[in-house]
Amino acid sequence: MRKLIFTLLLLPTLLFSQDSWVRFQVTFDFYAPTESNFFMVSNSYGDTSMYYQPTTPYEVLDTILPVFSGDYTVSLRDNYGDGWTSSLPASFVMGNSCQGNLINWNPVVGSFFQRDTVITILPCPPPGPPAPCVQTIVSINLDQYPEETSWDIKDSLGNILLSGGTYPNVPDYQPQVIINCLPVGELSFTIYDIYGDGLEGSLWGGQDGSYYVMQCGDTLVYGNVANFGFDSTHTFISDTCIPAPPIPGCMDDDYVEYNLSATVSDSSCATLKIYGCIDSTMFNYDSLANTMEYIEQCSYELVLYDLVGNGWVGTTLEIYQNSDTTAFALDSGYSQTFYLDLFAPAEVSAMLFVSQQAQGTALECGFTLTGPEGVIIEVPVATQGIAFTLYQGFTDCGTTCEEKVYGCMDSLATNYVDSANINTMCYYFPGCIFPAYLEYHSDTTNGYYTDINVQDSCSTIAIFGCMDSTAYNYDTAANVDNGGCVDYIYGCMDGTMFNYNPLATSPDTCIPFVYGCTDPTMFNYSLVANSDNGSCIPFVYGCTDSTAFNYNPIANADNSSCVPYIYGCTDPSALNYSTTANTEDFSCIAYVYGCMDSLALNFDPLANTDNGACIEIVVGCMDQAAYNYEPIANTSDSTLCLYNANCITGPGNPYWLNDPCYAWVILVDEYCCDNEWDNICQATYDYCDGTWVGPLPLRVSSRELISITDILGRPAKKNQTGVLFYRYNDNTIERYFKNDK
Repeated sequence: MRKLIFTLLLLPTLLFSQDSWVRFQVTFDFYAPTESNFFMVSNSYGDTSMYYQPTTPYEVLDTILPVFSGDYTVSLRDNYGDGWTSSLPASFVMGNSCQGNLINWNPVVGSFFQRDTVITILPCPPPGPPAPCVQTIVSINLDQYPEETSWDIKDSLGNILLSGGTYPNVPDYQPQVIINCLPVGELSFTIYDIYGDGLEGSLWGGQDGSYYVMQCGDTLVYGNVANFGFDSTHTFISDTCIPAPPIPGCMDDDYVEYNLSATVSDSSCATLKIYGCIDSTMFNYDSLANTMEYIEQCSYELVLYDLVGNGWVGTTLEIYQNSDTTAFALDSGYSQTFYLDLFAPAEVSAMLFVSQQAQGTALECGFTLTGPEGVIIEVPVATQGIAFTLYQGFTDCGTTCEEKVYGCMDSLATNYVDSANINTMCYYFPGCIFPAYLEYHSDTTNGYYTDINVQDSCSTIAIFGCMDSTAYNYDTAANVDNGGCVDYIYGCMDGTMFNYNPLATSPDTCIPFVYGCTDPTMFNYSLVANSDNGSCIPFVYGCTDSTAFNYNPIANADNSSCVPYIYGCTDPSALNYSTTANTEDFSCIAYVYGCMDSLALNFDPLANTDNGACIEIVVGCMDQAAYNYEPIANTSDSTLCLYNANCITGPGNPYWLNDPCYAWVILVDEYCCDNEWDNICQATYDYCDGTWVGPLPLRVSSRELISITDILGRPAKKNQTGVLFYRYNDNTIERYFKNDK
C-alpha cells in the first residue's frame, strides 16, 4: 500500500516536465512504523510532492524525486512527541548536485510532534544514475565496558564511510545496531578497544562481546573472538545483492510433495495428503495415511518475571504466530502467569519492547513460554540488556496417534482395565480380592479371584510389619512380613557431632566437628579437619627467603627461584658495568678517555680508557735560530741547540753557516773547522744533502755522556726513577726507563 500511495502522489507532477530534482537519504528510528512519517508540500501549488510512511524499524530510504523549482515546506512528524530518536538516532538529509545539502539533520535530535523547514529548490539538470550501494547492518554486542569500544568502516583509499563509539552513556552489554547503505567494492571493518583487552569481558567477571557485519542476509564479518587486543581489522567485499535463483517444486501444501522452499511451481505435485497416524507402533495406525496428523492447537503457559518486583514499567511483550499478535505486561509483583492457545506445528516469536524512557527496565525483565514439548522460548531475568530482541521457537502439540494399552476390556471381569484399547485375558474365579486380608489370593495360575458371591472369604485383616524378632523394628502384632526389617544400625546418635547418623538405632563412637581447610590442593590443608570452614588459602609460589633479591612477601610456597643479591655497577654506560649484578653498589666509574702511555708526550694519568691518540716524545732543539733546529721535535732540550760552530769561515758559499748540514759537519768534524774545507768536508755535506753514498769519516776521538734529562727536559740523575734521556757528544740520544725497584 505504501508504494501505491507514493506512486499516486507523484502522478500529478510527472504529467509535466520538471526542471529540477532532490535526493532523500533518510534513516528512521525504531519506532518509525507506528510514530513517524514525512512529507514535502509545494508552497506555490499547494500540492504534496512527497509523502513517506516507513513500515519497518530502522528503515533506510534513498530515493530521487523530480520536482519543479520553487519553494517547498518539508515536515517531519512524530505522533509520540519525542522526535525521531531511540537507542539509534535517525537522520534526514536531502539536496541535489547543484545546491548540495538543502537539509542536513544528522542526527535528528530534539523532541517534536512536527518539525518544519522551508527550502528553495533551484533548477538543476537531472542526475545520472546513483552509485550502487548495499544496505549494511553493523551489530556490536558490547561487554561491560562500552566506554572502551569504537569501530569504523573504510574504503580501499582509507576514507571513513561509517563509524561509531565510544559508548560512555550506553548501558553495559546493550547491543548497538547500525543500518546504512555502503558503496560497492572492497571495504574494511576495524573494531578498537582503548584498554587493549578487546571485548573479553569474561576476564573481569562479566560476559564477552561480539560484532557482526551483514549484507544481503549474509554475515561478512564474524567477530565471535573477543580477545582481539587493541584492534582487529576485517576486509570484506561489498556487492549488490543477487536474487536467489528460482527453486522449482510443488507449492500446493495439499500434496505430499509440497516444498516449503520452492519459489516456482512445477509439475511435481502428485500425491494428495491423507492425514492420519502413520506410526505403525501406535494403536490407531492408519495404513492408508501418508501424512502425520498433528493436534492442531493446544495450551501454552507464559510466565513473566520481574527482578525488582515493580512491574514492567514501559515494557511490553508481544507473542506472534501467523497473523495473530498478543501483548502482555507485568503490572506489579515478581511474576505473573498467562495461558494462551497456539497452533502447531508452527513458528512462534516473542518481541520485548522497551520505551526510550525505560531502557534500563530490560535488565529486569524475563519470560518463559512452555508447552507440551517443554520450554520453547526462555529469557532469564537480568540477562538481556537490550531494548528489543526477537526470539523464535517452534510449537508442537503432539500427534493424534494413540499409544497401545493392553488389558481386559470386560467390565465384569476382575481384571477389567478401563483405559485398555487392546483386549487381553479376563479372569472371573471367586475368592478374596482385597490385599488388606490374609485370605487375599495372588496366585494367577488359575486366573484372578473374585468375591462376587462369597464376601465373607476375607476374614482376617492383614497386619504388615517386620516379623523378624532379631530386627530393630520387630513388630509383635504383624502377621504379614512386609520385607522391611531393619537390622540394628550402630552409629553416632548425637546430632551435634560430625559423624551423626540419623539412621543409627544403637549408639556408637561420636566424632566432634574439627573445622579447617579440607581441600588437599590448598596451602593450609588440615589433615585433622573434617568440616571445611572456608579458610582455604591457595598456594602462592615464589621466593620466600626474605634475604633474597627476588623475595616475594605474598608467597607461601617456595619454588626454588630465589636469587641472591649481587652487588656491582648496574649502569651499562659505566666502565665497570657488571652484567651479573642486580643491586647497585654505587661503584660505577665513568669512562675517561685519553693517552695511557706513560712514555708518551700527552700521557694522561687520569685516563682509564686509551683513546689511541698518544704522541711519541721527540726530544730536540726547538729553537729555529739554532743551527740544529729540529722541526719534528715536540720536547725541547736547550742544551742540544747549537748557535756557534766554532768555524766561521770556509771556502765556497759564504752562507754555509745558515745551512744545517754545514752546521752538522762542523759539529762532528773538527777537522773541517780547523783546516781547509777539503773534499772530505764537502762529501760529508753532500751526504747530508742525500747525494753521497759512502762511509762518513768521523773525527770524534771518543763518545762521551753530555747530559741526563727527564721527560720534561729537566736535569736528572742516573739513579732517578721514570723516563730518562742520555745525550752524548756524538749527537746521539738514548732513552731509559727506571722504576723504583
